[in-house]
Amino acid sequence: MPSSVVVVIVVVALLVTLLIASLKVVREYERLVVFRLGRLRGALGPGLVVMLPFFDRSVRVDQRVVTLTIPPQEVITRDNVTARVNAVVMFKVCDPVRSVMAVENHAVATSQFAQTTLRSVVGRADLDTLLAHRADLNEDLYRSIAQQAVPWGVDVDVVEIKDVEIPEMMQRAMARQAEAERERRAKVISAHGELEASEELRDAARTLSEAPAALQLRYLQTLLELGADQNSTVVFPLPMDIIGPLMGALDRFSAGAGSTAEHPTSTVPSARNGMSVVDDRAEGHPR
Repeated sequence: MPSSVVVVIVVVALLVTLLIASLKVVREYERLVVFRLGRLRGALGPGLVVMLPFFDRSVRVDQRVVTLTIPPQEVITRDNVTARVNAVVMFKVCDPVRSVMAVENHAVATSQFAQTTLRSVVGRADLDTLLAHRADLNEDLYRSIAQQAVPWGVDVDVVEIKDVEIPEMMQRAMARQAEAERERRAKVISAHGELEASEELRDAARTLSEAPAALQLRYLQTLLELGADQNSTVVFPLPMDIIGPLMGALDRFSAGAGSTAEHPTSTVPSARNGMSVVDDRAEGHPR
């Protein structure tokens, strides 16, 4: 084979190799930040990108959303409670050139700044705010991290506190506090119920006092309810206005019988308790 043909084959092979080396395929969600002899050319892509071999250098930047988990941080809250807090940050690169030129590694920088901001924001809040008003803390975290990440060409989408771990002793104290609060509410509700019931009973008593016939019907209804249970003892309530004159007559009879000493031993029925009082002085017994 002639030497000229060999040379042509070698040259063609070198050209094909250089052409293949100069072609880059960039995906839709990627960009190539190209430097030619150290000078910035810009962000190229997506699609087929032509570069000069040995002269151009490129950095591939992914523009998809990145989910970054912040490791648990030991934080002392404003009320001196130790807590372990972790969070999640979602961000994406909005400016590929600045993400390469402004910071060495935008993902690491965002992670480190998010950890520092998390400790700072949680340290300014107390434990109740950390547990009950987590949305406000998330908003503070988002504003701080997003503002710092703008010069790096990073757009922060979401910052959320993921989990809060508190000491076991504090958990037991919070459980006792919640139990005491529930008991307090139960007592308050019971007291309000008794107050309302007493008001209703007062109104019912006023209504019954204005209608004596209604009171008698209430007595009969009570007796009917007692008899329905087959009780051996029946309690029959009598109003004081009925038994009052009878008690007075019995008292007068008792006083009159006690003043007479005709019999040596006298027995006087008591109107109060239904028992007999025996006068032993007539028998000559000492008291």
